[in-house]
Amino acid sequence: MMSRLYKLGVIGTPIDHSLSPFIHSRFARQENINIDYRAYRVEEEELNSFIKEFFLTKDSKGLNITLPHKKSSAKIITNLSKEAAFIGAVNTIIKSSDKLHALSTDGEGLIKDLVEKDIQIANKKILIIGAGAAVQSVLFRIIKSNPISITITNRSEDKAKKLCTKYKPMMNISHDLEDKKYDLVINGSSAGLTGDFIPPDDALFDKNTIFYDLNYSLTGTAFCNWAEEISDHHYDGMGMLISQAALSFNEWFGVMPSTTSIIKEIRELRN
Repeated sequence: MMSRLYKLGVIGTPIDHSLSPFIHSRFARQENINIDYRAYRVEEEELNSFIKEFFLTKDSKGLNITLPHKKSSAKIITNLSKEAAFIGAVNTIIKSSDKLHALSTDGEGLIKDLVEKDIQIANKKILIIGAGAAVQSVLFRIIKSNPISITITNRSEDKAKKLCTKYKPMMNISHDLEDKKYDLVINGSSAGLTGDFIPPDDALFDKNTIFYDLNYSLTGTAFCNWAEEISDHHYDGMGMLISQAALSFNEWFGVMPSTTSIIKEIRELRN
């Protein structure tokens, strides 16, 4: 007898290059779970009706949400985790007892990947580049990991200031680059991917600084290419992508899949 088929997917626009179907199909094979996971291109005005229709069928289990729908989806789903309600964004929807629940696994996915790479946040001076959706979805968890200081630098200073104000009850975040060496630099600006990246002053870093790009690309990112000139410790967001996917999978099926073999497979795609 065929095992039950679960309907899953990822929605966003653009979506063609999403690695989520590949990653989740590998998780499902590992755990012997039968899934139909597809990437759906959904425009902003279709979002509400798409989510409603997707979950009408009995076999629909969950959705991943990617840009630009993380914030809008948080407004559509009423049952949010505390973290998702605070950050105002979600990347995972679960149907349980015919109710929809939503949360964000982005921040936890980043922390999980940093731990696996033996990168500490506690007691470190952190510089974050960007103040958009990618940064907003991980900042909550970064603060919870007890860094000494966080500085946010962004092209639009207003956006950075707003973020600092929002998180003030949790931590005093600066929006001015300070005259000090940073231990860890996290790039959440999409310019790090597109190549419009304007790097901060090299004097703020040294060969021990760790550079981490929330973006990922099979061909490398402009941010990582720049960081390579300064330090041997530079990483893109591929590990975070796989970790947040594993956390979503665990939310749906109550089992945490191994990420090791998938990281290897994707590395091979790059070569």
